[in-house]
Amino acid sequence: MVGPVTIQTKSPLVLRDIETLKKFGDIEVGFTITTSDEAIRKTFEPNAPSIKERIEALDELHSIGIKTFAMIAPLLPKAEGLVTRLIGKVDYVLVDKMNYHYADWVYSKNGLEYARNRNFFEEKKMELANAFKRENIACQLLF
Repeated sequence: MVGPVTIQTKSPLVLRDIETLKKFGDIEVGFTITTSDEAIRKTFEPNAPSIKERIEALDELHSIGIKTFAMIAPLLPKAEGLVTRLIGKVDYVLVDKMNYHYADWVYSKNGLEYARNRNFFEEKKMELANAFKRENIACQLLF
């Protein structure tokens, strides 16, 4: 057995390698999920798999004993809706803010400028941390 191995993806295609993944002794698979709102997801990740597909993949991996996590980064509006959707599907959650500016135009074009400011990140990180704690899901804040 080889390990540790961490795979982070947005694609449920990782499920096609499930038999190989099960052979590792120390492996975890994480999915980047930035929001619980499909319209916001399409705005920022138009070509990425749906939120539902990613959560279903987490569920399948978790149910066979593979350690799973969700990476909520960049933290986008309506991320709080992920809390209940991730119960029983992840071992832990990581939360990080927007650390780059290449997508500033997307925020402006869609009237989401408020979601780039410090107050938004501070309020949302505490809201998410407290909500995940209530559901007994470990949550690490990366900012």
